Formats: sequence, structure tokens, C-alpha cells
Amino acid sequence: MLTHKKPIFIAGPCVIESELLLRKVAEEISAINSRLGVDIIFKSSFDKANRTSVSSFRGPGLEKGLQMLADIKSMYGLRILTDIHETWQAKPAGEVADVLQIPAFLCRQTDLLASAARTGRTVNIKKGQFLSGRDMRYPVEKALDAGASEVWLTERGNIFGYNNLVVDFRNISDMLDIVPGVIMDCTHCVQRPGAGGGKTSGDRRFAPMMALAAKAFGATGYFFEVHPDPDHALSDGPNMLYLDQLGQVIESLL
Repeated sequence: MLTHKKPIFIAGPCVIESELLLRKVAEEISAINSRLGVDIIFKSSFDKANRTSVSSFRGPGLEKGLQMLADIKSMYGLRILTDIHETWQAKPAGEVADVLQIPAFLCRQTDLLASAARTGRTVNIKKGQFLSGRDMRYPVEKALDAGASEVWLTERGNIFGYNNLVVDFRNISDMLDIVPGVIMDCTHCVQRPGAGGGKTSGDRRFAPMMALAAKAFGATGYFFEVHPDPDHALSDGPNMLYLDQLGQVIESLL
């Protein structure tokens, strides 16, 4: 696997809401890439299969969503990250995305890990909210055994009682003993799962501080969900950064 010299940055809206939203975010990410000399990977989900409520918005679905992400890749020259929830999604998603992400709740699903690994794409495994950093050795072994060429791990906090998460930054160091690429998910870790009356709540003001703390513990990358109007976003709004704050936050990490 590769050793990362420059920080990995991942950013984008939680879920694909519209073509207009994707373009607006991609334009800002492209501008930041040019201004700061970075290579932010564009992230958005074609389907949020793990929403709290059955009535919550999930996204446009696999076929339409992947086409929209492919258009962003073509128009703006951005690398793409998206998550998969089922084994059959890996192959078509891998034809568009440069990085396939395994959601935290599914990080021990052997067949899902193997199907992502077999695409030849980088596999980013989010650490389960119920696992320690050291426990992530086993999901990595599953992906490598299936032929993955590069695996990243992502810290996103641990369950702390009901409707709350806490970050143990020692997990970053422990996971760096397993893989050279360890990402801090700076926005999902400030969630309050299920605390918003049928949806997830959270507090975005802590996300930039989470990034700086992760840097002190040796994180090699940073994940930010962003939106031009997060208070009216269709998924994860309370945790997402305002799009116009992203450049300043990234600059603070360089």
C-alpha cells in the first residue's frame, strides 16, 4: 500500500440532492484545489440506506446517482468517493468512483469488503462506532485477502450512551499501526445519532477542532461533509460545514 506524504482531503454533500448542488460544491472544491495545491476527493452518496426514519430522503439511487457522479468527474476532473451498502453495488460503483467506502455499521461485513476489494479501487473502511482502532485489523485483513491494493481506515467516533458519540483519538495511532492511511471524519464524529426526532442531530462547530486534534495524533487525511445551506440539507445537515468555510479549514491543516 502507498505511503501518504500529502494529507488526503475528502469533501462533499452527504447525499446527492440535485445536479445543481453537486455542481455548486464541485466548483468550490475545484477552486480550493487550484488555490491551495491540494487534491480534494469529491464525496456524495447515491443512496443513504441507513437513515433513521423510513420517511427520510435517501437519494436518487444507484443508476442515476452514479451517472451524476460520473458527470462531476468528467466536468471538473475530481476524484470520486462514494459508499456502498450491498455487494452487488460494488462493481458498478467501482466503474465511477476512485474510492469505495464501507459504512461504519457495515465494516465487519465480509462479503461487502471482499466485493469492494475486487474492484481494484481504494477501499476506505469507516471504523464501527462499536469497535476500537485495534479491532480494525480484521476488516483490513478481509479486504487485503480479497485483493485490495490500498485500504484506508476512517475514525468517526464511538457510541457513548444514547444519542451521543465521543472520539478517542488514540484510535488514530492504533490504526496507523495497521495501515498508512488513516482519515478523520470530522463531521460524522460530531453527530448525535437519532437525537433529532426521527433523524440525526449534531453540532458542526466542533468539526474544525476535531480536525486539528486528529492532526496532532498523526491523521493522514480529513473527511468533511459540506453544503451551501446545511440547515436545509436533506441529510446530516446539523453536522455539515458551510461550503464557504471549507477552504479556511483546509488551509488551517496544511
